[in-house]
Amino acid sequence: MKIPLGFSFAGASAGIKVKRSDLALVLSEVPAVAAGCFTRSKSRAACVDWNVARLPRKDARAIVANSGNANCLSGEEGVQANQRMAASVADALGVPLDAVLTCSTGVIGVPLPHGKVSAAVPALIAKLGQDPTPAAEAILTTDTCTKLASREIFLGGDRVRIAGIAKGSGMIHPNMATMLAFLVTDVAIDVSVLDGILHAAVDETFNMVSVDRDTSTNDQVLVLANGMAENDPITRRDSPEAQSFAAALIDICRELARTIAADGEGAQHLITVTVRGAEDLTSARALARAVTESNLAKAAFFGTDPNWGRVLAAVGSRAAEQHIRFDPGVASVRLQNVLVYAQGKPQPFDADALRALLRGEEVFVDIEVGSGLGEATAWGCDLSYDYVRINADYAAVLVDSPDGPVRRDPSLDRKTPELKADTLVQALRYIERFAGTRAVIKYGGAAMVRADLKDRFAEDVRLLQAVGLRPIIVHGGGPEISRTLEQMGQVTEFVDGLRVTDAASLRVVEMVLTGQINKEVVASLARAGTKAVGLSGKDGNLIEARKMNMPPGKDLGYVGEVARVDPDVLELLLGKGYIPVISPIGLGKDGNTYNINADTVAAEVAVACGARKLIYLTDVAGILSNGLLVSEMSAEELDARMRDGTVTGGMLPKAASILRALEGGVETVHIIDGRVPHNVVAELFTSRGVGTMIRAGAPKEGEEFPMG
Repeated sequence: MKIPLGFSFAGASAGIKVKRSDLALVLSEVPAVAAGCFTRSKSRAACVDWNVARLPRKDARAIVANSGNANCLSGEEGVQANQRMAASVADALGVPLDAVLTCSTGVIGVPLPHGKVSAAVPALIAKLGQDPTPAAEAILTTDTCTKLASREIFLGGDRVRIAGIAKGSGMIHPNMATMLAFLVTDVAIDVSVLDGILHAAVDETFNMVSVDRDTSTNDQVLVLANGMAENDPITRRDSPEAQSFAAALIDICRELARTIAADGEGAQHLITVTVRGAEDLTSARALARAVTESNLAKAAFFGTDPNWGRVLAAVGSRAAEQHIRFDPGVASVRLQNVLVYAQGKPQPFDADALRALLRGEEVFVDIEVGSGLGEATAWGCDLSYDYVRINADYAAVLVDSPDGPVRRDPSLDRKTPELKADTLVQALRYIERFAGTRAVIKYGGAAMVRADLKDRFAEDVRLLQAVGLRPIIVHGGGPEISRTLEQMGQVTEFVDGLRVTDAASLRVVEMVLTGQINKEVVASLARAGTKAVGLSGKDGNLIEARKMNMPPGKDLGYVGEVARVDPDVLELLLGKGYIPVISPIGLGKDGNTYNINADTVAAEVAVACGARKLIYLTDVAGILSNGLLVSEMSAEELDARMRDGTVTGGMLPKAASILRALEGGVETVHIIDGRVPHNVVAELFTSRGVGTMIRAGAPKEGEEFPMG
């Protein structure tokens, strides 16, 4: 993050939420010009009215925001609570009351516990620092990740920085998109120019986002500019400096807007819709938003259904509503850059291959509607089952007292009794088959990075153990190792997908894998209610390693391969009800420590422990063939793909380890997409599975070989 001069940030817990931080502060050292954009809802919160009455202005000093409570539709009590929140910050900082802007987000209709907020302000101010992350975390509600962005530009030789934090996941819709965003910059700029630039940026970015067609009562985008960059003040909107600054501000807002859309409640895919050839900009924006707002189109994208008809239906409907010229005969539609409709009729395409492409994290929809100059892009997300669950549960809250935290009541049934029963009956056959067996899980990719996925993985592991499986986890950590080495000024080199590890980088590798990641995985499992023990391969002589032999000129340094796995320590832990969590570090007979590929370690551990299943969590859906997911294959088929060059690069070590595991007696190996919550359970306990299963050989005659 490139932090502008003169700004500091803080986050703290005031007790509005039960566990998470819920109070944020953004402070400018000196008076700043400020502007804002606000929700157009007629049911707006007290904080919106407070800021609308005070912006734009030239002497703003701070933004204070609480989460967990919208302080909206609470009558005069809510108005007073908002003012007291502003006053407590103003008094503590020694700044005018009107220089403090306020924001709230959370449950509507619940009185804000202003006493708790005021009591937390001194601790909040004491935490002020240069890192905006604590403030970004404190404004989250149903978000699954923080949202931050920054840019640096030069105006007449003067360095200018812009930074922004935002929150938003549900109730996202234009006018403006439901969210909070705080932008800070050290540029010197006239307040009226800043106000105009902000409104234009919001129209192009945040107002082009829709998750669920519901606009919140509390939406705000606020910007503070304190002038500490000491550039020549921007006084004209049409000046080159104003245009450069506006472009950077739009860029930041676009990044934050995309992150909000991707983090839509229950979303699996970010949807990016671009319309070209419309009569004008307004028409293009309306038609692009029509697709992101269509529940039918959103549901199709959730199911990876290349249903271009729903796209054109949404466009045609919006064109009729807003009297926009539109002729399907001249329109064309591309999904993931595949032409599916043109010249008034469907175009031939491989539906299965396109479905595979639609499984990606981002879905691109490109629509040509004519030869006009209007072009616009809108962002949204798919519509999943979880959206209904999140918003049905979200409404069920309890308040212990006016000064107590808002507590959620989990009593709402998330599934119908019939669906629950069907799910349990289907899973029972697999639970019976797997009880008492060992399953090794190689944990890696996005599932180790995103906070929501870490929690879901821990829940999956707890479930596996609860139904009788004995899971063993082997984790990687390549991306974190690379980041740490880069921060220390060390260059990472790879040979055939393997990291070259010299003595200096080996210390970093071991520190990150065993000292950091291993402990984080154990802690995550503990939070889920599971007992786990972290192990390095060096502990108890668990993994004996030897230096990896490479062709001349390809020495990898302290990179090893597994010579032997001693399962005794693992059996001891499993017998006591603990889940072993292993970092892929081994000890050689020569006394040297070796960095070992985690896929290889997982395979060797599975063989040594007599595991029935080996599961690889990756950032891909599985093994693809011409863009289509292969649900099942034999070891012979995988070997053939390695030989003919279909499997290449970083997948080669994984494929080799899979063949080794199958050769060593593992029944099935599963490659699944760790970016999808609860995919481990879905793969093992359903008949269809969700990834690629590789088996040792073809099923025997009459034998059922389910994905589980």
